[in-house]
Amino acid sequence: MAISLRRARLVPAVALILLQACASVRPVDPSALVAEQAEAPPSGWRAILLEEDARRLDALPETWAGALSDARDAGFSRRIEAEGALLDPQGSLPRAMPSPGYYRCRIVRLGSAGRAPPYRSSGSFFCYVGAEEELLSFTKRTGSLRPGGYLWEDGPDRMVFLGAVAVADEAMPPAYGEDPGRDAVGILDRVGPFRYRLTLPRSLDPPLLDVIELIPALAVQ
Repeated sequence: MAISLRRARLVPAVALILLQACASVRPVDPSALVAEQAEAPPSGWRAILLEEDARRLDALPETWAGALSDARDAGFSRRIEAEGALLDPQGSLPRAMPSPGYYRCRIVRLGSAGRAPPYRSSGSFFCYVGAEEELLSFTKRTGSLRPGGYLWEDGPDRMVFLGAVAVADEAMPPAYGEDPGRDAVGILDRVGPFRYRLTLPRSLDPPLLDVIELIPALAVQ
């Protein structure tokens, strides 16, 4: 009888302790966890990308479509088709990382800008892909306007270029973000064996972009 009485007194006491413990633990609001994850700061190239340049990269498909349409309407359809995958917005292939070294490059400019035709192709020039610590770099070595900067991995099939343009006799371009008027951003991908392209959107309205073809210098000798 004494043992049963003790048990009868013990059960309410244990229940009270459990209730107090439960009251001290606040339930977790799932939305709070989502908010904390959403507020995580960006990393890599996203951490330094300027807002205006982010819009240019986001609008690249529309810029491609508008610039190609302008060039075709002006009678350059055969020239565009002759370039093959270089001027095909869907021409990207896997494994976009170029090997360090010298490349034979040229620029195809698309889009109507003033009196210039909406398709212009330059002669060849040298550019260089370097390896600096964990990043690759790209530099146009000749000409009055010479973009240069770093290439950041963005998945297996493309790289993001953040850089700026050197002018006249400058030894090197300013750092990205130092002079927004001279910043250059773009996407590097592979469009064939030993053939890469760096697409630099300049404007969405009007649609203007530069497409730089890169072929390893040894492959064209």
